Amino acid sequence: MKKVLVGAAFLGASLVGVSCLIRRGMRWGSTAAELAMTLPGDEYLEDGPATRTVMTRAISISAPPEVVWPWLAQLGRGAGWYSYDLLDNGGKPSARHIVAWIPPPRVGDAAAIGWLRNLQPGRSLTWWLPGDEAYGTTMRMVTDVRLDPEGTGSRLVIRISGDATGTVGVLVLRGFVIVDSIMAIRQLQGIKARAETFGIRTSDPSTPETRARDQFQLYE
Repeated sequence: MKKVLVGAAFLGASLVGVSCLIRRGMRWGSTAAELAMTLPGDEYLEDGPATRTVMTRAISISAPPEVVWPWLAQLGRGAGWYSYDLLDNGGKPSARHIVAWIPPPRVGDAAAIGWLRNLQPGRSLTWWLPGDEAYGTTMRMVTDVRLDPEGTGSRLVIRISGDATGTVGVLVLRGFVIVDSIMAIRQLQGIKARAETFGIRTSDPSTPETRARDQFQLYE
């Protein structure tokens, strides 16, 4: 009986610990004001299913917005995801320079991250994925990217919102939250490192461009 109680206590403590880590990952780096901030994509999921998640993360970057913006503008549009490339990019190293053939984003653009539904050049992008079917559920997703000046540097906020239908929608969203928390934190760190280290360089001596559209990004 004692072993059962100890085991139950250990399991309970583990679940609480995992829950706290997930909660921290969902709001990593963000302030109370940023969590409450209204972003353009917030309204895209209105009147949708109750099974929903919102994750707001942020990071300070020691580079001005005009240096950070080009890295955001090409994210997921052929430059990769700046995260764990082995896990989310088929092992292809994400670009470490501003890729020459990727044009500036325009509202209506389609990319691996969805459709660009809202754009303020140099300030914000909102990507909309209207319905992605997986594991017996349909999931919609919004990616809000907000860039502001912060002293001589920048403050970057990325909010991922999603909802899901179907009997396994809750499980799919929970799985997505866990995976995205790991990848998104690394992505923010990847953006910060690139902007601070490489600025807006247009070539990478260690990886010359081949102009192949899949050189830096897996599209599957």
